[in-house]
Amino acid sequence: MKLPPLLAVSVGNRRVRLGRFEDGKLDASQTVDVEDASAFEAAVQSLVEPWALSSDLEPAVLMASVNPAREAAVEKALAKHTGRPVARVERDLPVPVGRQLDSEALPGEDRLLNAAAAFDGLKVACAVVDLGTAVTVDFVDGAGTFHGGVIAPGVGLQLDAMAKRLPHLPTLAFEPPKEPIGHNTVEAMRSGVYHGVRGLISTMVEAFAETSGQFPMVVATGGDAEAVMQDWELVDRLAADLTLLGMQITHRTACAARDEADS
Repeated sequence: MKLPPLLAVSVGNRRVRLGRFEDGKLDASQTVDVEDASAFEAAVQSLVEPWALSSDLEPAVLMASVNPAREAAVEKALAKHTGRPVARVERDLPVPVGRQLDSEALPGEDRLLNAAAAFDGLKVACAVVDLGTAVTVDFVDGAGTFHGGVIAPGVGLQLDAMAKRLPHLPTLAFEPPKEPIGHNTVEAMRSGVYHGVRGLISTMVEAFAETSGQFPMVVATGGDAEAVMQDWELVDRLAADLTLLGMQITHRTACAARDEADS
């Protein structure tokens, strides 16, 4: 089955991640600030420009969002700059991942997409770590079922909260600490959030292993993933485009279901 071109757009709390897929393969991607409308417009235009030269298949536009304050404006801009209808993850196309959750649970679209992509690539039980504004550590079992997990403040959010609530502490950006023991306030703060987040991840991976009876593979994504997880033996795979890949899988599954219904 040849897949139509796809523009996948994931709207986060701080950033918008855009990816162009050609026949199911990620061909190009960009990341822009969620508040920068001109950069978003430029990114969309550069990614969809090759469509004028390509394919006899109608291109598709798929959007996911965890940012209710910005999603309507982004969806409107997408429709304007692509000239295509915009499908929404979960609203229009469900994420193809099993779910074992409380009946009232409404997990973020990014968590479901990451879970679908991680299992599609590994086909084994996995712990999916997303290090962005928040840190999520989720469990997907060996049958591809999403069980949920934990949500905690991300490293930047922790540093911001300390600076706001503790006036004697400085406002600073996150960087990995130079060594475990901070010999000044700045390094102590960075070391605290760095090792705190890694401790959370390690604890949850062990808890998932105890619960499931098998040690899950660990897949990490998100804007702070490389800074926090790089060169850590616990991590099996760093996947910067995991959410976009989950969107492509969602689109692919919908195309297959449509073709089967038409046949």
